[in-house]
Amino acid sequence: MPVKKLQFAIFGNVYQAEKSVSTARVMQYLASQGIEMCVERGFLEFLRQRGHVPPAGVPSFEGSDFEADYVISMGGDGTFLNAARLVGRKGIPIVGVNTGRLGFLADITPQEIELSLRAILRGEYRVEEHTVIMMQADDGRPLESPYALNDIAVLKRDNASMISIRTEIDGEYLMTYQADGLIVSTPTGSTAYSLSNGGPILAPATGVVCLTPVAPHSLNVRPLVVPDTAVVRLSVTSRSHQFLVAVDGRSQDCTEDRTLVISKAPYVIRIIKRPDHSYFATLREKMMWGADTR
Repeated sequence: MPVKKLQFAIFGNVYQAEKSVSTARVMQYLASQGIEMCVERGFLEFLRQRGHVPPAGVPSFEGSDFEADYVISMGGDGTFLNAARLVGRKGIPIVGVNTGRLGFLADITPQEIELSLRAILRGEYRVEEHTVIMMQADDGRPLESPYALNDIAVLKRDNASMISIRTEIDGEYLMTYQADGLIVSTPTGSTAYSLSNGGPILAPATGVVCLTPVAPHSLNVRPLVVPDTAVVRLSVTSRSHQFLVAVDGRSQDCTEDRTLVISKAPYVIRIIKRPDHSYFATLREKMMWGADTR
């Protein structure tokens, strides 16, 4: 019986022209190992325009219409979040190559690409399972892109005053935030938007989510950490009768007649980590803890 070849699906950032050479190296290496691959259509067209023509016969795909054993995200954390959204329930482990700036999720550097791929092909890696949260509306109407690996935020519109966010946890009234917004963050997203608004850093696999207010009117309002099994119910009122909902940075308009329910999603995102990559080492490096800036 013939052995099934491994299949890699590749996502990338079309706004990083100077970094496309790293993707070419990835594809050349995979081709040299006899590994099959497919590339997201927009990114494949971008590579061809930049002159980094992939190996002949590489197929493309659109959206989530792909199957693979592994997914490679070439870019920053934004590219990784997009790849994770499209992987969704497939359970395919994701490899993040950081050709962006900070790179908490995509933590393999371009210089480590071939070393990391060799380790993966030998099975020398571990898989971290990261919680996903989801948003639903109580009126039953579907919401666009309801799943988030990082965070879900309700925010005031640009031209509006602060909004009121009535918040319940597991059916019990918590408080009504008077603020520019409220962020519900997973541990994965705790180093993103939540952190910039004073939220705590949550280590992976801690089984919690954090509610972080954005510019609250009252100074005694602080971030709150609750179990990730909690159901968070948000009712928003605004002078404009509208507000924004940002799901992993993807914004959509919402009207105040819709109550939002945020809970743990029925699947996780699986992220590949090399054995020599530590979360706390990455955190120390990215946050520059202990660095002497004098």
